[in-house]
Amino acid sequence: MDGRFGSTVRILRTKKGIGLRKFAKQVGISPTYLSKIERGEFPPPAEDKVVAIADALEQDHDELLALSGRIATELKQVILRAPKEFGSLLRMADGLRGDGLAQLSQAAEKLRAKPAGRSAKA
Repeated sequence: MDGRFGSTVRILRTKKGIGLRKFAKQVGISPTYLSKIERGEFPPPAEDKVVAIADALEQDHDELLALSGRIATELKQVILRAPKEFGSLLRMADGLRGDGLAQLSQAAEKLRAKPAGRSAKA
């Protein structure tokens, strides 16, 4: 455990001016448990609690899940539907940043929007 998840949660929570007890109640965990997570004494909680924390802190679920060492169950299911293809896509996309990822996302969106069976020239 490197404690980055917990320290990030603590920083974000204090920036929002939310007390530990109030925040713990808001996300459905005990204040003692939250305190130990924030100090890096306990690992990050389960996916549903990480998502609740992200919501309460107005943060992206996937980013906070990644910081906790997880990926969303929904993303795992997407990958499992076509593991070879998604594995290849992710390996090719590795190293892309900013505009490159935006372009890849836009290209995927265009492919999804194109009706099945139409050629690229149609």
